[in-house]
Amino acid sequence: MCPPRTGNRLGARAPARRRRRRPREPRGDARPERARDIADAAVDRGFFAEERRGGARYVRKTTRYPDDWVRELVAVENKPDLGRPGDLRRQLRLDIGLALFDRVVLATESHVTGAHLNRLPEAVGVWRFDPETGEREVVRTATTLDAEGPGVELLAEHPGRADVAPVSAAEKARKRRRVAERAYGKGWRTYGFPGCARCSATADGHPRCAYFDRVVNPVSDCGEDCPGWEPGEHAATDADGEALRAERTPWRRDPPGVARRQAGLDRFG
Repeated sequence: MCPPRTGNRLGARAPARRRRRRPREPRGDARPERARDIADAAVDRGFFAEERRGGARYVRKTTRYPDDWVRELVAVENKPDLGRPGDLRRQLRLDIGLALFDRVVLATESHVTGAHLNRLPEAVGVWRFDPETGEREVVRTATTLDAEGPGVELLAEHPGRADVAPVSAAEKARKRRRVAERAYGKGWRTYGFPGCARCSATADGHPRCAYFDRVVNPVSDCGEDCPGWEPGEHAATDADGEALRAERTPWRRDPPGVARRQAGLDRFG
């Protein structure tokens, strides 16, 4: 039998060494440098308060996030040709089951028949859009979904079964907020107006070509190889689009900030 160990060297436990925590990178789906720019802008406008502790930077909210600035989110699945649906049916089932958006709409150029409608989930609305004239016909009105409650995400489909995952209402709320923020920051246009003198903006912000007398897509329809191309100043600019969006949107992209004033000690003397 071995004798018990004695002495501080073996019997006593050395004090734990304190570790210095490394500053955490900003959380979120933005790159770290982009997240820092956002935090700096929030500090400048008074939405964040900044302090430093131990060489690390910390920020905290000074005002509540406005949860009611978005009235509704509408998902529009663009499928010009219903004769080649691809994975359209599965995507629409995913949208309806998850109910991330308030309404889900299918937009198409094709003639919509009863057979087409029967193959689509009943809650999906259908629009027929004519790119030549910009006119839209509502073939079927979309059903309002329970966007505030929990949802079910379709992960995979197999013969005779499907893999799904429950999604909580809190998770959906966070995702809806991100979608709304991205949509607001990006706008409804994914292009810039071309540098063609024949292009002008319609009342709803779409580019209209005077040469072809119709609404066009600048990405695919415009350029120096177009027979109607006429170099010149923009008839419609990004500033016009920003003004139109600001007119239709209750939230401003560059808010004035939050005025905060600290009470002076002389008030209590």
